[in-house]
Amino acid sequence: MKVATWNVNSIRVRQENTLAWLKQTDPDVVCLQEIKAPDDVFPREPFEDAGYNVAVHGQKGFNGVAILSKFPFDEVTPRLPGDDSDEQARYLECVVSAPTGTLRVASIYLPNGNPTDTEKYPYKLAWMERLIERAGALLEDEEAFVLAGDYNVIPTPEDVHNPDGWADDALYLPRTRENYRRLLAMGLTDAFRACSDEAHQYTFWDYQAGAWQKNHGIRIDHLLLSPQAADRLQQCAIDKDVRDWEKPSDHVPIWAEIAV
Repeated sequence: MKVATWNVNSIRVRQENTLAWLKQTDPDVVCLQEIKAPDDVFPREPFEDAGYNVAVHGQKGFNGVAILSKFPFDEVTPRLPGDDSDEQARYLECVVSAPTGTLRVASIYLPNGNPTDTEKYPYKLAWMERLIERAGALLEDEEAFVLAGDYNVIPTPEDVHNPDGWADDALYLPRTRENYRRLLAMGLTDAFRACSDEAHQYTFWDYQAGAWQKNHGIRIDHLLLSPQAADRLQQCAIDKDVRDWEKPSDHVPIWAEIAV
């Protein structure tokens, strides 16, 4: 099963790019982030015509996550547990049922956290605590799952073009990276790093200051696999060329092949 994640930075702006990429790469399950559309505005029909079931947890103008699947959904659960007052649409969890087995998949749009001297950074840390708690609960079930999405976390200096330039950014602060390492220490596997130790492989390039042309990027889009999924991991890759398309997102897709 080919599982991908992509922060599309507005599904309505990037609809044609998304459909073109689906046709080109033929993933089985796709986690989308920052769709910036409420559920009833998400353009379901073109994706259903392309052969995908669609699950959406959207929000008008901001945030929003979705999952596309060639296989039926056995379960669809929006919202990350742990804070009933949190109205931001950042988490969608589904169980997809393939002929050979099932896989639980979550689409994650973790808070950015900047500026760090505002309430945004404590919200990011609290959200990560909730994610850690959810991951722990899923691990107890000993099932194959993938937590995929835009984590807004730069894990290591090898994942950023200029570590010193990001030292005070919420994506790279020690507490942010420590929480990410806690997920790995629980037994989750960073799919990309399990397949490659090559430094300076990025999934995001800012629109400003010629970041793409200079390859001044960061790796913040991740697929974290449970032990049962990691045991079946076959390959993982970043579709970097998509960043060079017309009207691109500032993120590119990353995908993993998992034998299910």
